[in-house]
Amino acid sequence: MESKILRANILLLITAAIWGFAFVAQRIGAQYVGAFTFNGIRFALGSLSLVPLIFYFDKRKKNEGSNENNIEMTQRKTIISGALVGSMLYLAATFQQVGINYTTAGKAGFITGLYMVIVPLIGVFLKQKIEKSAWVGVVLAVVGLYLLSINENFSISFGDLLELIGAVFWAFHILTIDHFSKKVDPLKLSCIQFATCSVLSLISALIFEHITVSALSSALIPILYGGLLSVGIAYTLQVVAQKDAKPSHAAIILSMESVFGAIGGGIMLGESMSSRGYIGCVLILGGILVSQIKFPKKEYI
Repeated sequence: MESKILRANILLLITAAIWGFAFVAQRIGAQYVGAFTFNGIRFALGSLSLVPLIFYFDKRKKNEGSNENNIEMTQRKTIISGALVGSMLYLAATFQQVGINYTTAGKAGFITGLYMVIVPLIGVFLKQKIEKSAWVGVVLAVVGLYLLSINENFSISFGDLLELIGAVFWAFHILTIDHFSKKVDPLKLSCIQFATCSVLSLISALIFEHITVSALSSALIPILYGGLLSVGIAYTLQVVAQKDAKPSHAAIILSMESVFGAIGGGIMLGESMSSRGYIGCVLILGGILVSQIKFPKKEYI
């Protein structure tokens, strides 16, 4: 059992690393193609990369024997759910990709990671009880965001603001996934949401952006990384790993995505921050980690 948990944790760490370095790929890709074009192609690749897995698991289910009427009803529900989740993904990914044009990969990673703190905050409006640790996490994250992004004039840069709006949509995206993944096949849900996001992004690209073959050629490696590695492989690793990992451990390990984003930005793009910015990153990461801790309830005799 311990070996299974260790293997799951290692896979989750690899997933966090792939997602973290994806911020670098997105930053490089943004130099050549527009945000809608980049997202449209990478999510199309991500969706296609999941098709073989879906066929494999469907074949297994057929061999085990399933009711065709139930399958048809489930497919309809999966398509509708995937389209709704994919629309939320489109908004989150758009703000993130546009914002990364105006900020660093490291800052984008840490600000995006705030969705883990925003999720329990949204829960308050849904009349859900929020843990004390989550409130502590929110305070740390807010102070960290202030140090990282708010300048002397008490204003936030355009890129950081877009990433923050994106983080809010990522939080809603997580909540919609949590709602629908309990009702439909999570693998099919992901495939359809990626396809939906791709279609909406490509339509937007045709309206707002000028697409050229030379630009696509220059952005090919970042797009392939973002589509096949970040979307296809990393998602698959996450699904496999979370079968054996503890949810609290999984959330904490995946939050290292922001750290890998900063490391990737520093090594590959030569990005750096002020000491104030680094302190802000540490506080945001601390807020994310603390928000995942659940203290045992007191027992009164």
